[in-house]
Amino acid sequence: MSVLICGGAGYIGSHNVRAFKAHGEDVIVIDNLYTGHKASLPEDVKFYEGDIRDGKILDKIFTENKIEAVVHFCAFSLVGESVEEPLKYFDNNVGGMISLLEAMQRNDVKKIIFSSSAATYGEPKKVPILETDPTNPTNPYGESKLIMEKMMKWVSRRYDIRYVSLRYFNVAGAWHDGSIGEDHRHETHLVPIILQVPLGKRPHVTVYGDDYPTKDGTCIRDYVHVEDLARAHILALEYLRNGGESNIFNLGSGDGYSVMEMINAARKATGQDIAVEIGARRAGDPAKLVADSNKAHEILKWQPEITRMEDIIASAWKWHKGHPNGYAD
Repeated sequence: MSVLICGGAGYIGSHNVRAFKAHGEDVIVIDNLYTGHKASLPEDVKFYEGDIRDGKILDKIFTENKIEAVVHFCAFSLVGESVEEPLKYFDNNVGGMISLLEAMQRNDVKKIIFSSSAATYGEPKKVPILETDPTNPTNPYGESKLIMEKMMKWVSRRYDIRYVSLRYFNVAGAWHDGSIGEDHRHETHLVPIILQVPLGKRPHVTVYGDDYPTKDGTCIRDYVHVEDLARAHILALEYLRNGGESNIFNLGSGDGYSVMEMINAARKATGQDIAVEIGARRAGDPAKLVADSNKAHEILKWQPEITRMEDIIASAWKWHKGHPNGYAD
């Protein structure tokens, strides 16, 4: 039996492909390469280039392979873009989930692990955030993820397709040998943006606001290494294999790092100075977002192993230093 990884050529998806293979799973990938990179995949992985909104290619995959479970990473994920183009996000994210669940139901595939997001919570009233806290997304991206979760809930009740939804906070780092990492056409994530300074791609990092009610005035976020995140997906699959009921889990470290702490950790990891400019606050940026991941610790037996921020950034630096132009190198 095989595991189908949808969006397996993306940043998080490609790390999961390697982690699942290292765990001894037979992995099959579908990706339309809109944001993913085929070069991120091992040469021996069976790959289908296509869009999960195309039910015909999904039926082809399910017919040609014995698929036990699906791991779903296919989604647009830029918050700002989702506000500007909400229909694009609902078409791709929600439409993709409809097509995928329909194909799973047609082909009697009963397990799905879903890449969800802390964006489902919106601006929290308290931190750390629990899975039972209110979900009130503040952008179409978060709304689409929440809709996808609710779709799985109702489909699960009707067709007994059991799911695990993993709500990520911030993901960073790269594969330990530096062979794959983060490469986005329009970079919005903090760690690669910081590392563009020592790479000579930007003169400084802009910190958006230094007057928040935090220890140094800059926003605090919760970061998890991408390999620790991949392990959580493997544990989620084992949980479903062992008969676990459909469930939702937060994935975070439980510790928050401010923007300035991230920059200082990057200075140590790279051994280089990183210039900073202070800009105005961005609308809608909460002061602090930190996960309570005790449920994942207790039920999935998941615990982050790479927890020092300097180590997380050092792994990202290894990738970026060796691939300054990403997969184009």
